[in-house]
Amino acid sequence: MKRTGAQILWEALIREGVSTVFGYPGGAILPAYDAMLEFPIQHVLVRHEQGATHMADGYARAGGGVGVAVATSGPGATNMVTGIATAMLDSSPMVCITGQVGGKLIGSDAFQETDITGVTLPITKHNYLVSRPQDVARTVKEAFYVAKSGRPGPVLLDITKDAQQSSCEVEWDDSEVTLPGYRPDLRATQEVYQRAIDMINEAKRPIIFAGHGIMLSGAMDVVRAIAERANIPVAMTLLGIGGFPARHPLNLGMMGMHGEAWVNSAIQEADLLLAFGMRFDDRVTGNLATYAQNAKKIHIDIDPAEFNKNVKVDVPLTGDLRTVLEEILPHVAEGDRSSWRAAIEEMKGDCAVRDIQNLPDSGHLYAAHVINDLWRVTDGDAIVVTDVGQHQMWEAQYYHHDHPRSLITSGGLGTMGFALPAAIGAKFACPDKEVWAVVGDGGFQMTQAELATIAQEQIKVNVAIINNGYLGMVRQWQEFFYDRRYAATPLLNPDFVKLAEAYGLSGMAVTKRAGVVPGVEAAREHAGAVILEFKVEQEDSVFPMVPAGAALDKMIRRPNPIVETAAD
Repeated sequence: MKRTGAQILWEALIREGVSTVFGYPGGAILPAYDAMLEFPIQHVLVRHEQGATHMADGYARAGGGVGVAVATSGPGATNMVTGIATAMLDSSPMVCITGQVGGKLIGSDAFQETDITGVTLPITKHNYLVSRPQDVARTVKEAFYVAKSGRPGPVLLDITKDAQQSSCEVEWDDSEVTLPGYRPDLRATQEVYQRAIDMINEAKRPIIFAGHGIMLSGAMDVVRAIAERANIPVAMTLLGIGGFPARHPLNLGMMGMHGEAWVNSAIQEADLLLAFGMRFDDRVTGNLATYAQNAKKIHIDIDPAEFNKNVKVDVPLTGDLRTVLEEILPHVAEGDRSSWRAAIEEMKGDCAVRDIQNLPDSGHLYAAHVINDLWRVTDGDAIVVTDVGQHQMWEAQYYHHDHPRSLITSGGLGTMGFALPAAIGAKFACPDKEVWAVVGDGGFQMTQAELATIAQEQIKVNVAIINNGYLGMVRQWQEFFYDRRYAATPLLNPDFVKLAEAYGLSGMAVTKRAGVVPGVEAAREHAGAVILEFKVEQEDSVFPMVPAGAALDKMIRRPNPIVETAAD
């Protein structure tokens, strides 16, 4: 039986387990959209193609599968670039499908023609230009394999319009994908394993770095087993939050530029760093010349390109993190590192105040109040999707995540506008979970049109807008390093409550601390989506902060130790 390339596309997607796609139609992808009506596919109509990619990304991160986004050629495809780059830097498995002009028109500057495979070459794991219907089934299968195997990431399929319209006989190949030259499962030698085991057992002041790879590999249980057996404290990267329970006594909190002061100080005093599925980016290390000079370093990652890229390590172990740690676990000795943990507790001093509910209400509403109250009301059981900026760091500090995949945020690219569409994708992946988008007033306006998607799809995603009237993190840098010259950071915002109502959604504004809990509770009880606008203190800053280029432990601390936003 002959099938068109468009029909083959949807059947191939279904064979990969796809039931939901996020997209926006147009001329070059129209044959695929026409054929879609024949298949059991839920299509979520976005309002901008960037939103489709963020939705697919959020879908993948929340559910653990592969997200799928669809767009047309030219501007439709180029609008996906930011979302593709976001997924690439955060190792999120995604397949983007774009239409392309007919094969005979390629290179002629035809209407809505863009070389999207050339554009996205640096920001995809791989991409394909498909010009024959005979290649559609194989290419879809390969794309999903590449996207989810090894270090996950985005793959793009650019399919010409004539390949979608033409027909061919199709034979489905159920054998495993084999791609010459692509071998993501490299293994370390036994000698390297033994060196790592010896270093772990001999260390007096070790710290585990819990990165995003813990969740990508499903290594949560084995990481916890190693930490508990060896009594090793655990520090979190931003994307690693949730991979180790926040309320576990060995969890130190987040490291890095806006991490906990005691965590950064402990890193500088450690004699061994165990980097699990993380990449030593600049926000984690501070000045490399002064970074953890007393510590040996074991780095476990599935991508050997990360070894020694930023920080020279003593033992690199290549492979799937869970597999590697399961090999190591039986050889890890029980450890009494009580003196090391006591030293870290001493570093905390009075700074370990992260539950601020009992501090006096002075009439000012701070973002930290909002985040901490949201955590208390939801009991930490919601999926929280943040945008990028001050509120993102406050969420990492004041919402305590005990469960994997419960914090979804843009780490590597730092994409403003990520949260709202990614939260929509997360809700489609986990329809029974409570989902909150925590956004700044600036980033929210970049993708606020996706409120229409929430309304059209009638999904329950609550939105907490932290409105401080500024591009907050940029304003903070201007305050600290540019003598308060607030160039282009004050914002003229719309009435967010009326904006919500314009989309047929419920909106509510909160200006006092006493209104936070009732507002959150009302949003949870409401049947549909609720947009909560929290009008917070305008010139509050995130503390502590490691200035760019400074040593990790040379942090800017909060000037006043006891204020409504808690100690640093």
